[in-house]
Amino acid sequence: MIRAGIVGATGYTGVELLRLLLAHPRVEPAVITSRGNAGEPLESLFPNLRGQGALVFQAPDADALGDCDVVFFATPHGVAHAMAGDLLARGTRVIDLSADFRIKDPHLWSRWYGQPHGAPELLDEAVYGLPEIHRARITQARLIAVPGCYPTAVTLGFLPLLEQGVVDPARLVADAKSGVSGAGRKAQVGSLLCEASENFKAYAVPGHRHLPEILQTLSAVAGQSPGLTFVPHLVPMIRGILASLYATLTHADTDLQALYEARYAGEPFVDVLPAGGHPETRSVRGTNLCRLAVHRPGGGDTVVVLSAIDNLVKGASGQAVQNMNLMFGLPETLGLESIAVLP
Repeated sequence: MIRAGIVGATGYTGVELLRLLLAHPRVEPAVITSRGNAGEPLESLFPNLRGQGALVFQAPDADALGDCDVVFFATPHGVAHAMAGDLLARGTRVIDLSADFRIKDPHLWSRWYGQPHGAPELLDEAVYGLPEIHRARITQARLIAVPGCYPTAVTLGFLPLLEQGVVDPARLVADAKSGVSGAGRKAQVGSLLCEASENFKAYAVPGHRHLPEILQTLSAVAGQSPGLTFVPHLVPMIRGILASLYATLTHADTDLQALYEARYAGEPFVDVLPAGGHPETRSVRGTNLCRLAVHRPGGGDTVVVLSAIDNLVKGASGQAVQNMNLMFGLPETLGLESIAVLP
């Protein structure tokens, strides 16, 4: 059994990760940490996990975490910086769900996150954990940077077009909508029921923290720096992201449906819908799937790609487990075979 630790297990991504790991046939969740809830049993915070063992939250302890085979960080930015190096030196693998190791340029990271990068010496080693691009590197990695939720939906949507060079990379638009859980499990006015319910708004239009992460990945795929307009929106639902992606076609004879079906034919967690399809967030709720559909309205030169994920699963915790499976030589889908819940 793989002994796993979770730092920051009381947030939405942390408890979603714990839910997945408790059901995983090859994992034993051994250490769960929370500074504010140390000493409290798991079920006192999350009654849905009652009966799933006798786990108790404890303060982060390097020795206890260092006895684990893998430690997940489901924490705000800056926390993994302080602990990852010590854990790696102890032989523990690290999977970071925060933004600490996603951006390769420490100065760029510092500009977007408002503090100096705490572990620049680890950036070269960190593998960006999008299996659909970096599967081979993930299998050999000690340190994984799990992609953000918006970057996952946007990158998987644009990927086939940019890989094959059939669209203008200077004219990309990502119009993305997320549920409120994407803001995290903390007290803030914008997440209150009376603020978020029956409301629909854009935010961070001048620049969202996920923008440099998306640009970094798309630049590597396209071989040049793309021009991307990224506008995130908050919608009054708990889970899910729907990204509507727009690009200008430069090769008029491209069979877009065939292109997407061929690119993702062997990917267990990307589902390309039949021509004319429209993915819905509820169709991926609780699953590690990204559902895609590609359209060419009116047969013109505009490509529209629709990308739907659960922001807490494929956008965070499920993708972390997918990475863990690859790192430890397990079947990639193990523990992630759940079916979406409807209604």
